[in-house]
Amino acid sequence: MSGTRKPGRELKRLPTERSNRAAADLDRRSSLEIARIINAEDGRVAAAVKRALPQIARAIDMIAAALRKGGRLIYVGAGTSGRIAAQDAVECPPTFNTDPHTVQFVMAGGAKALGVAVEANEDSRRLGEREIAKKKPANHDVVVGVAASGRTPFVVAALKYARRHRAKTIAVTCNPNSPLEKAAHLAIVTEVGPEVVSGSSRMKAGTAQKMVLNMLSTGAMARLGYVYGNLMVNVRLKNEKLVERGVRIVQQAAGVSRQRAKQALKSAGNRVPVALVMLETGVRRREAERVLKTALGSVREAIAAARSL
Repeated sequence: MSGTRKPGRELKRLPTERSNRAAADLDRRSSLEIARIINAEDGRVAAAVKRALPQIARAIDMIAAALRKGGRLIYVGAGTSGRIAAQDAVECPPTFNTDPHTVQFVMAGGAKALGVAVEANEDSRRLGEREIAKKKPANHDVVVGVAASGRTPFVVAALKYARRHRAKTIAVTCNPNSPLEKAAHLAIVTEVGPEVVSGSSRMKAGTAQKMVLNMLSTGAMARLGYVYGNLMVNVRLKNEKLVERGVRIVQQAAGVSRQRAKQALKSAGNRVPVALVMLETGVRRREAERVLKTALGSVREAIAAARSL
């Protein structure tokens, strides 16, 4: 930073860093009063996210278009923001049966920072560039920088690097007119205001980020057909609970009995999408697998294709 910039002064100006009057004398309140204050402030988060829905929708389209072309969704974050982003990334394979390569994350401080705070790394622009460079971002990729303040050097540098290498870039932040917003092609700004515990962005800001990232990944996967209706049809049946879920999904989606659903799953090699295509169209397993592959995993498109044979 140049000598004319004052990091402390800059932070003080950020809405997320200001003192929250509603939480004054928090340490003198009863447990119920504390819970009520936090709950009331949390109530503001959904409204802040709602105001950003047009930008979120544009981001969903951007991500879906990239993944359709074989690109990747890569989250970049530090501290709380990075942990929230990492959680969203690692939940995509079990939820949508995506390749782990499809949705990835870059965390300041590496994997150990997911469990132990190593926040000093977030101040390094050099490390931000170095870590995103390892992912080799390119024109079919979307890189999403997540930082409540919008000024985290690690994240800003990573987003700028990705943009220079022709990746599409999205900023997810809680403060307007930030360096991260200016570095991105598209910004999603959820203005949640000051935290109950001043500066603790794991609270309202973290909740807003969780909500936004849920929308980005789920919205993109829905657009790509990785859900059928609102059913998690690509679930991996790797334990008893998930096998039971798979049976219920087939029952509900195909309108068949439990016994018929179990038989269909067995015939389909325990793959819900294959079972659904077989049940809905009467084709054999090999043909169901073929149309699913052609439809890039979209159950609805595969069913339509099988019916037109």
